[in-house]
Amino acid sequence: MITVLAVTFAAATVAPWIFRKLQRNAFYVLAAVPALAFVWLLLQYDRIYPGKGGAATGGFIEETLPWIPNLKLEFAFRMDVLAWVMSLLVLGVGALVLVYCARYFKNKDADLGGFGAQLLAFAGAMFGLVTADDLLMMFIFWELTTVLSYLLIGYARTRLSARRSALQALMVTTAGGLAMLVGLIILGQASGTYRISAILTQAATLVTGPAQGAVAAAVVLILVGAITKSALVPFHFWLPGAMAAPTPVSAYLHAAAMVKAGIYIVARLAPGFSESPYWLPLVLGLGLATMLVGGYRALRQTDIKLILAYGTVSQLGFLTMVVGLGRPDAALAGLALLLAHGLFKASLFLVVGIIDHQSGTRDIRKLSGVYKSSRALAIVAGIAAASMAGIPPLAGFVAKESVFEAFVHYGTGPASQPWGLVLLVGLVLGSILTFAYSARFMLGAFATKPGVERTPFKAIQPSFLAAPAVLSFLTIVYGLWPDPVDGWIQPYAALFVEPAAGTNAASASHLALWHGLTPALGLTAVTFAAGVAMF
Repeated sequence: MITVLAVTFAAATVAPWIFRKLQRNAFYVLAAVPALAFVWLLLQYDRIYPGKGGAATGGFIEETLPWIPNLKLEFAFRMDVLAWVMSLLVLGVGALVLVYCARYFKNKDADLGGFGAQLLAFAGAMFGLVTADDLLMMFIFWELTTVLSYLLIGYARTRLSARRSALQALMVTTAGGLAMLVGLIILGQASGTYRISAILTQAATLVTGPAQGAVAAAVVLILVGAITKSALVPFHFWLPGAMAAPTPVSAYLHAAAMVKAGIYIVARLAPGFSESPYWLPLVLGLGLATMLVGGYRALRQTDIKLILAYGTVSQLGFLTMVVGLGRPDAALAGLALLLAHGLFKASLFLVVGIIDHQSGTRDIRKLSGVYKSSRALAIVAGIAAASMAGIPPLAGFVAKESVFEAFVHYGTGPASQPWGLVLLVGLVLGSILTFAYSARFMLGAFATKPGVERTPFKAIQPSFLAAPAVLSFLTIVYGLWPDPVDGWIQPYAALFVEPAAGTNAASASHLALWHGLTPALGLTAVTFAAGVAMF
């Protein structure tokens, strides 16, 4: 892990020199770094999943180097199941986005070397964040992603909108990060250690022990940091504003990486601290509000990139609710949805970049006949949008079915939880909005519109379409064959205490394309029917 980080940051340091030699083709060289790290990650599979079949128990890899002992600072990294799954997304999508950049940008574009260096360094910072096993080390990587996102969002320095959006994102996420730092220090002092793995082993004692008040305050402050980073209400406004960034930045930072940092923190702490007094009200309340607000706002946009941006806000609220519920079935569904979202949303953002690049507009009032101009692009986008809408047999359907199943158990039956039914109804409403804005995106971007002149559209090079095509293909594979993903996530879900016998225990314990005629399938049918009507 330390070697991966060192190589990544070293490559980022020399990136400007590589660009002077190779111009935009240097992006291919940079893409090789996360690609090789991705291969290394796959080779660690047997160490992370040492059980029979690779899914019985979760293992881990630890690497530690001393740094400042007097301040309890050390380079401590730990690759466990959650970090491994997150790293798949960070490294895999990062490599594809860098490949895409080689055809998105022109040789004459300003400061390509600086941009490439920052994007590669961001991939390294995200990898460091998800593998750090020290609270303060994790915070250092957290703030690195904040600073690098500021630079990437503000890439078009001559545009006032880009500079304003970058500054807004910096201010919001930095404020949340400072609140988080206070919470991390309180938690570290209360537990007597800054090692995350050690803190989680004593979490039950911390939540109910003598320092429970301080621990509860620390958890709230940490969640504030996660909420700002993942653009939840009332801090959601910075994410649509950040669409002033180049499309590869949106595809990586705002679909697969940066905004997932907050989701990762929630997922990391949920096994130990979901029983904290204020955890569920914050996670479930703000998550549901964000899902509904983002979905509604997505339906009112005419810029296809903003449709996806507000859709991302909505999906982040959805993800926060699921990974933060603190139940094994929800944990399984949450990580399944996180992977599915990273695949389909990154693909859609890259498609938007191609449309903008080849036609010169993203306005659905001006786009017409794009399907006839590039059917391959429309098919790639259609697969990703269908997955976002939760249509079988794609990844989004498999994940959303598991989410519905988890909240059916949480909200109905003799042992249902307070507000559980309200949350279930809210999830269905949010999913209806998701279906509707997915349809709005597809028809707005590709349909032939009466009275609108056909949009001039340049031919697309296969290398330009390759990255979103790979992501959409993986969406199909995941949907048709979810067993490997289920095996990756099961050890993480096992960290949560199962409900006692007879207390409405979770029954959807695995991912599958077909679970039979279940209440979750009925909710999906309602979602489709109402989504079509709303559209």
